[in-house]
Amino acid sequence: MKKIEAIIRPERLESVKTALADMGLFGMTVTEVRGRGCQGGISLQWRAGEYRVDFLPKVKIEAVVLDEDLGKALDAIVNKARTGEIGDGKIFVIPIDNAVRIRTGDTGENAI
Repeated sequence: MKKIEAIIRPERLESVKTALADMGLFGMTVTEVRGRGCQGGISLQWRAGEYRVDFLPKVKIEAVVLDEDLGKALDAIVNKARTGEIGDGKIFVIPIDNAVRIRTGDTGENAI
């Protein structure tokens, strides 16, 4: 099992969520986050002055998938989240040793 952590643009969330659901991957956690990467923030003009926004709003999607579904899930996220501009985000893949479904006590692959 692998955990996918994808940091994407907020406006791309619905299309990524739909693409994952179309694959049968419904379980995920979504968190509104702020961050910066290579782009280093942006400068905005407001009334009489300019100000800098260093940490931009992003969305973090966390999902645990079976090893055999990892490639398809990554492709779906990349295809739906990519704009081709700086700030599209990052995807991290983390190995998962075990999982437990609290309600039933199922473990391992049966828990996801």
